[in-house]
Amino acid sequence: MNSLDELMIRAEEIRKKYEELNAKNGKETWRIRDYAMGFAGDFGDLQKLVMAKENLRDIPDVDAKLGHELADCLWSLLVIANHYGINLEKEFAHTMTTIENRIEENNA
Repeated sequence: MNSLDELMIRAEEIRKKYEELNAKNGKETWRIRDYAMGFAGDFGDLQKLVMAKENLRDIPDVDAKLGHELADCLWSLLVIANHYGINLEKEFAHTMTTIENRIEENNA
């Protein structure tokens, strides 16, 4: 699995499985705001792991945890983008071009 479209499909499959699990356990289905709040929490965890990688915190198995947290953050972003119909591949390319142009203008 290497294309962004494939990642989006996989992220949606897992989101639906969570939805089924929550229904089975009598819990509310997450709304998009819940995924955004989850992302905020995951990003906080990511920051702590980056601090550990920079030798500012002690966290056992930091490399494995860092990979996991990056994947959690990516999953949340994919779910949110899919919900709002955002073409991340297109937006990423556009944003990188915009940033690159700004850098080139400042270096001129």
